[in-house]
Formats: sequence, structure tokens, C-alpha cells
Amino acid sequence: MTADAAAECRNEGQTRALWYVAPGAAEIRAAPLPPLGPGDLVVVTRWSAVSRGTERLVFAGLNDDAHRAAMRAPFQEGDFPFPVKYGYCAVGRVEQGPPGLVGRDVFVLHPHQDRFRVPAAQATPVPEAVPIRRATLAANMETALNALWDSGASAGDRIVVVGAGLVGLLVAFLAARLPGTQVSAIDPDPSRAGIAAALGARWQAEPDGRADADVVFHTSATAAGLEAAIGCCGQEARLVEMSWYGDRKVSAGLGGAFHSRRIALLSSQVGSLPAARRPRWDFARRRAMALALLADDRLDALITDEVAFDDLPARLGRILGAGTPGIATVIRY
Repeated sequence: MTADAAAECRNEGQTRALWYVAPGAAEIRAAPLPPLGPGDLVVVTRWSAVSRGTERLVFAGLNDDAHRAAMRAPFQEGDFPFPVKYGYCAVGRVEQGPPGLVGRDVFVLHPHQDRFRVPAAQATPVPEAVPIRRATLAANMETALNALWDSGASAGDRIVVVGAGLVGLLVAFLAARLPGTQVSAIDPDPSRAGIAAALGARWQAEPDGRADADVVFHTSATAAGLEAAIGCCGQEARLVEMSWYGDRKVSAGLGGAFHSRRIALLSSQVGSLPAARRPRWDFARRRAMALALLADDRLDALITDEVAFDDLPARLGRILGAGTPGIATVIRY
């Protein structure tokens, strides 16, 4: 669709969104923008981010019925496997809505779409200290924050993160802010070394054989990474599994060191708050905190690629391909 056609869609109350339509295929579809209801607002999108791990699986096609509810995004349309409008990292400016929000930049867990209507309660204002391009990382920061809570990590701990992708590096960034921690990020890609160091972590291509970590996070979504994470755990350490494997079956060595060291294996998933936090925290409070934690210029290094919205369907194969270089890709509207 040309720029003139896109402008015409907007003038006619239309909106355009990315839809995953078949394995390895996506397209931009136009649709009417729903009318504004009480308590709603209209957001004109400025940036969104591709969640590589999750959207790679969506792009390939999720066929297990278990995913239909558990992995549904808040404003998703359609059902897995296809066609489905998916995504949850959008930042835009409020065009219509309550007077206190009009003109404000907000973060919303919304699919890739150039203009959308949502309840005002689902939009979180972006702090002035956070550039809107960087604010697209808020959903991933929520995931990292939730995992840190789940882990019980504390001051002085030896902490290892296996998998230095976006979420892994955000976990390392948060863990390194705990007083006295020693944080290592393990990933075979040497391009992650400088970024990890800037965020306060020591990069390693592979484990160094020391089984003395107090807390280990696994984010690589590979069986080899999980084995490496188990090997890093000290006696009675806690291993936090953050990877989403989709429909794939994964084998893990639960004998040997895992059993003898009494390692605790815990799944962390951002769809639920840790039980100890639920009496005081809700999703809105957690999301506001995630945005506040993005007020650090070092985090701009995590955004390594950007693409125009109109070019996204043609570029997704490269962005979501296995072994694609870079960390986070953002979409420019």
C-alpha cells in the first residue's frame, strides 16, 4: 500500500494492521477503526517492537490447542495458527480520549497496527525520561522483572544468564543493579560481549566449568542451553526457565548434577505475577515500573535494527529467521 493510500485509509476512519496468514507469510490488512466508546482512546502508533522469540513461533504456526488461550495476546484477533493479528509492544500518541491523555505518548500491549482504539486503562503513559523508541522494550522488561522476582535473587549473589538475547540481557541488566552481585551472560555470539559488559555483566561464550551460581536464568530456548544452565548451578541453587519452546519437545538431563545438587527448577512466565507479590502488585503497577526501569541510555544498544511498517511483511522472514544477527528490531510508523 502506498503512502497516499495509507493516508486515505486514515482519513476514512480505517486502520492497517499486520496479520500472520500462513507459515512464513504475513500481510498488512486494512479495516474500519471501531467507534470510540466511553473510557476509550485512539492511539496513533509511532513505534512497535518485534518480540523475536514469541513471534518467530507465531510466524511458523502454533498448532497445539494449548496455545489458543495461554499464549493469546491482549488485543489479538484471530486464532492460532492462522490468520492471526499478533504482537504486544506498541508505543503511540493519544489522538482522542480523556483530556488528561490526549497528546501523551503511551505504551500498549497491542499488535503491529498504525492506529487503534483501546480502553484508557490499558494504556500506560511513557515517562518523560524514556525515549519513545526505547519504550517499545517495556513488555520484555516486564518479563525480565517478573523473572527476577520469581528467582529470589538478592544482594551478593552469583547470577548466571544463559542466552544473551533481548530478555536475557534485560535480566542481566536488572540483576547487576543488585548490590554486590556477580553477573555472567553466556552466549556463543561474540557481538553480545560489549553490550553485556556495558549493562554490568561478564560475557562468556560458554560455561567456565564453575558450578557455583546461586541463581541461573535460562533464556536460549534450546536443550543445549538448558543443559549448560544446569551445569552452572551450585548446591541447592535455583534455575529459572524463561524460554518458550512452543510446540517443540525438549529433553533435559535431570539426573547427575541436577539431582545430587538439589537444584530447584522453576518456570517463569509473565502472564502471572509471583504469588508473594499479588497482594500488592497488579499488571498496571508492574508495567509502569518496567517503563520506569527503561530510563537508562545504555539500553538503546539493545535495539539493533529498525524497519518501516509498510516493509514489515517482506522483512519478517529475515527478522525472525534462525540465527539472525542483532537483538531487538523496532518498527517505524
